[in-house]
Amino acid sequence: MPDRGPRGRTVDPMTSWTDAAEEASENRAVLPRERRPAGRSDIPDRVRPQGPPAPGAADWTSPRAGDPEPTGGSSRTGGSSRTGGQSGNRAGRGTSRNGQGPADTGRDVRPDELVTRFVTVHGYRRAYVRAGRGPAILLIHGIGDNGGTWREIIPRLARKHTVVAPDLLGHGKSDKPRGDYSVAGYACGMRDLLTVLGIKRATVVGHSLGGGVAMQFAYQFPERCERLVLVSTGGVGPDLHALLRVVASPGSGFLLTLAGRRPVRSAGWMITRLLRALGTDAGRDGDDLMRVIESFQVPTARQAFLRTLRSAVDGRGQAITMLDRCYLAAGMPSLIIWGGHDAVIPVEHARIAHEAMPGSRLEIFPEAGHFPHHTDPTRFQAVLEDFLATTEPASYSRRQWRELLRSHGERSLAPPPDAAG
Repeated sequence: MPDRGPRGRTVDPMTSWTDAAEEASENRAVLPRERRPAGRSDIPDRVRPQGPPAPGAADWTSPRAGDPEPTGGSSRTGGSSRTGGQSGNRAGRGTSRNGQGPADTGRDVRPDELVTRFVTVHGYRRAYVRAGRGPAILLIHGIGDNGGTWREIIPRLARKHTVVAPDLLGHGKSDKPRGDYSVAGYACGMRDLLTVLGIKRATVVGHSLGGGVAMQFAYQFPERCERLVLVSTGGVGPDLHALLRVVASPGSGFLLTLAGRRPVRSAGWMITRLLRALGTDAGRDGDDLMRVIESFQVPTARQAFLRTLRSAVDGRGQAITMLDRCYLAAGMPSLIIWGGHDAVIPVEHARIAHEAMPGSRLEIFPEAGHFPHHTDPTRFQAVLEDFLATTEPASYSRRQWRELLRSHGERSLAPPPDAAG
């Protein structure tokens, strides 16, 4: 029997109940953006911390349970390898779909004002930092890292935005259960966290593994994603640093246990200093990579790292790619940022992703490695703010999404021209 949709109308079996409702809403007149009433944001002012941080977690903030919610373009520095067209319509800074426009608080949030908060989702505590008010920005860190990777850019972003920087499950101060550490699982976790915090839509920024999570978030929940920013992202091609491929191979988990021991960590710091003195690409990110290794002192952190890595990487490299679905990025303002000396994921992946994502922008930081937001935070901030100011949030339509999927499927099934006869 056909389903009955809103107000009892018959729904096409190929169309969901919500599809029908959206198609009806799309036929109604919409007020111009500048005439829409600016209501209060539906984002709650604060979520109180729930207990102390998880044991063994790196402390990059100063948690104070009674503190109020913190509130919060810079000139470009260094050489630029910017290429590609601009996605989205150029206009003034886009207003939030939540009805909260950008409001400059007049000052940056000081790093010591950032407060780690905790919220329980699906029975597990998730740590996050939230600062500022305005259109939402979700910052997702990479594997073995934590939300502290964004510490230098959060204060200035928070002047005009609500900035949320979580510790992914299994990382930082968040719980580290024996659970799902897949990229899709993390994307669902980000959706649920935003829902608990009362945030409907956000610009999603992801670094390394976090870039893969950001892409998966935009794919699974396009109605929740306003813009997409990929920083040295995984998920483009198989190429990856050889050490990560070795660790992802079966039977190599003991290497992480060794890496967590004090003598090995001490030797690691000496090696990174030597690599930096020699001017190698790996030496550029030595401190950041050793910070990840320091977390291996905690057994649950090691296990979570290994589960996360093996969900996306094997002995031959990265096993997950976004290239087969990049056509869905049409209409989604997208920015790709990469370091010119990335020793973890080669910069060639930046150009491949740029070509595959319609209308995307590309920014190469010539002197940076895998962490361009650490190497040149001033330029990173300027590039990101320019992108936010000159693009409009993506508008999502189930009907257009369905047409994209169907049209691409028809092209894939079409026989090659020489086989038509």
